[in-house]
Amino acid sequence: MRWGAPALYVVIVAVAAARGQLSLSTDSLFLWIAGFMLACTITSPRRFLSGLVDWLPLVVVLLLYDLLRGTADGLLTTPHLLPQIHVDRFLAGGQVPSAWLQQHLWHGPSDLRWWDWATLAVYITHFIATLGLAAALWVFAHDRFRRYMVMVIVLSLTGLATYALYPAVPPWMAADGGHVPPLARIVPITWAHVHVFSFDTIFETGQRYANDVAAIPSLHAAFALLFSLTLWDLTRRAWVRALLVLYPLAMGLALVYAGEHYVADVLLGYLYAAGTYAAVTLGVRAWAARREPAPRSVRAERTAAARTT
Repeated sequence: MRWGAPALYVVIVAVAAARGQLSLSTDSLFLWIAGFMLACTITSPRRFLSGLVDWLPLVVVLLLYDLLRGTADGLLTTPHLLPQIHVDRFLAGGQVPSAWLQQHLWHGPSDLRWWDWATLAVYITHFIATLGLAAALWVFAHDRFRRYMVMVIVLSLTGLATYALYPAVPPWMAADGGHVPPLARIVPITWAHVHVFSFDTIFETGQRYANDVAAIPSLHAAFALLFSLTLWDLTRRAWVRALLVLYPLAMGLALVYAGEHYVADVLLGYLYAAGTYAAVTLGVRAWAARREPAPRSVRAERTAAARTT
């Protein structure tokens, strides 16, 4: 049961993916993860129930994030257009990196190349990696789960707050308005050819769950870096660490090439992730230090001082 149930669940997931029934929406992913947790704790129902409690804060925050991010669109100010364009042109010597990449690599929707499919594959990992890592930590490294959960919550909330305070127009939308050279939105184009996952709302615009001007920071880039930072000290293998370095860089390149984000958005996403990781890690260490029992000599001195007082 301990090994058979998870193995059977993997087969079920594979069959669902093959039939195009594996949804990448947040609520569906939580259900898939709950099934994974149930399969892994099939011989310990109490652990499964305690896991539901462990996951409750993350579930609530991410579902609220999905509900509220659409309302952040123009809530306090009109979307910003030019600052991120100026930054990208400064960084790239006058070029807009998204436009330059597409001019050299994009051959149109009828002539998709391997790098277009690679761009889609990297992009899709955003919807799987964060919650997948949370599930893996809960099962195999439970002592690290809560710290990672706090990081995901903090990063999501700071990103949402920034979207409300500074809505920003992404490259593909700026191209539609003629402010940058023409751009194709590559991910939706390639997505139309994929029948493994189903997520019809992922590219919807004008809906309450969508926010087209939630570009700064790029949470795709931020969560990719947070994923790598979290796993970094869990391995000493050089090739694994090399992959952990490449993953957020590949995500950033995919986002820029696909016209989803400027380089400035990606760099700010990295900064948000690094800041969140550092702040939560230091906070956890400080909390642990406060809760750690004092040495016997220190306790004796405190007792003596209290008696004297």
